[in-house]
Amino acid sequence: MNGSSTGKALVLTCFGESHGKIIGAVIDGCPAGLPISTEDIQAEVDKRRPGLASVSTPRKEEDRVEILSGVFKGYTTGAPICMLIKNVDTKSEDYEIVEDKPRPGHADYTAYVKYGGFSDYKGGGRFSGRITAGYVMAGAVAKKLLALLNIEVLAHTVQISKVKVSRKVTYDEIRTNVYKNSVRCSEPETAALMEKTILKVAKEGDSLGGIVEAIALNVPAGLGEPVFDSLDSEIAKIMFNIPAVKGVEFGAGFRAASLKGSENNDQYTVKNGKVVTLTNNAGGVLGGISTGMPIIVNVALKPTSSISKRQKTVDLAEMKETEIELSGRHDPCVVPRAVTVVEACLAFVLADHALRSGKISRVIRK
Repeated sequence: MNGSSTGKALVLTCFGESHGKIIGAVIDGCPAGLPISTEDIQAEVDKRRPGLASVSTPRKEEDRVEILSGVFKGYTTGAPICMLIKNVDTKSEDYEIVEDKPRPGHADYTAYVKYGGFSDYKGGGRFSGRITAGYVMAGAVAKKLLALLNIEVLAHTVQISKVKVSRKVTYDEIRTNVYKNSVRCSEPETAALMEKTILKVAKEGDSLGGIVEAIALNVPAGLGEPVFDSLDSEIAKIMFNIPAVKGVEFGAGFRAASLKGSENNDQYTVKNGKVVTLTNNAGGVLGGISTGMPIIVNVALKPTSSISKRQKTVDLAEMKETEIELSGRHDPCVVPRAVTVVEACLAFVLADHALRSGKISRVIRK
């Protein structure tokens, strides 16, 4: 089985490694006639680009997007869209130490076992957060498709370590504030505290994790293909393919376990001729099908595994215990750069299901 592709009507295949020549994405199934440009893709990719803030890795990558196929005279042709980014600022020598010594928290050991020692370990290879640039390129195309239905996807950082947003922010605050600070938080005063917390831990040679909230607005009721292609299960699946993600919840999520049914149930009413719910504890999905309410998903990311503190590991060549101390350039917290990725992944699944349900036609007329 091939694990490099996802989607049914809209299919994403990602390729490349962290320190290889390129990383990229191929999107198959995009309707013909969608107006799109390199600049559209670049604008989204620039949001996750490394080296742009003090809380990010100092690795300096231009991440210049190239579209190789599937777009002609500013419109999609219906053929597969192939996009790539060249890796430029690599320092592979920093990773020679990990060839036989798997880094704690990374996929080094599991990849070693799975692929018999042949996998590219430099920068994490196929398992690096670097591959998510391909997700973002796909998300940029998906957002253009969703715009045809007036669907908007937002994301923001709601927690870094123990620092959390203090209130329920508005959608306008998310739109306005997220890309005005380095941690991608919609609450400016909390953003400043988050950044201070990350920088303090980074000086100690350690790292932090956190939570990203993603929201999709104006999603029509009826999207999803129960039972195994249900909307929430497919969203959860793609989120878990973002390196460092360890938890996904919708709406009230785990908090629902402590609620009574009378507290958790979203009661119905009619507003402006449309069926809506008074609350949204379901997070916009019931029975694996969109309810028409905003889809709200929280994604928890673990602390960055690459830290400069000395840690215990094993020497696989000699099969004995040893220690490892990492150098190199790493994000002390991956959460801020994951915001764009989470947003892109949610957009991609929604675009795939919009196509599967016939909400978007196979040819977009001028």
